[in-house]
Amino acid sequence: MQKIDTFLFDLDGTLVDSVPDLAKALNLMLNDYQLPTFDEQTIRHWVGNGARMLVERGLRGTSDLKSSDKQGEIDKALEKFLFYYRTLKTKSTVLYEGVHSTLNTLHEKGYSLALVTNKPSEFIDPILSSFSLSSLFSITIGGDSLSEKKPSPLPLLHVCKQLGVLPSQCVMVGDSKNDILAAKAANMQSIGLTYGYNYGENIATYNPDWVLNSFSEILKLNPNPQTKESALL
Repeated sequence: MQKIDTFLFDLDGTLVDSVPDLAKALNLMLNDYQLPTFDEQTIRHWVGNGARMLVERGLRGTSDLKSSDKQGEIDKALEKFLFYYRTLKTKSTVLYEGVHSTLNTLHEKGYSLALVTNKPSEFIDPILSSFSLSSLFSITIGGDSLSEKKPSPLPLLHVCKQLGVLPSQCVMVGDSKNDILAAKAANMQSIGLTYGYNYGENIATYNPDWVLNSFSEILKLNPNPQTKESALL
């Protein structure tokens, strides 16, 4: 068993609750098309597969999507959504309890921290900077940074390559099945957080190595599955 020295984190639903801003931007876009708007709770179940998928779910009014032959229309709607999201400047996005102190503790203890999100990369630094977290992360990967995004293991394996670590030395932390599926495909341990979005599903269904109810519980874990009763720090 390799010693764990790297943590990979999702962003939306894991470190921050960004749904208030995402919902506002989506509904402003839908208003432009004179389409029905949706309450924040409904939109929470649509977040996690990137901006384009969120826009398509909004246009169709459902999370159950089949392949679309109207890619040009979706492209235009996505541009509108991103415009509105930029203007909001994530002013209603909030950091989850325990995130700031836990990330700083992990960093101070010498762990490498990486961010792997399906969110467009242009929005990563403004969010991290607004909460004074940018300096903690060795690398950040957005949904448009590589040719594939979660649940593909590619972003996770890319982080491993860039940081010079093995998947067995890493733990993926997220709130969505995409995080857990990507970790399993990369042969990486995972932590599933119950407070995030995950499309209304129980994160435990996807069998992460640990299921936690709060972010700060990460500090109480041992990433070695054979001795999970011991503390990490």
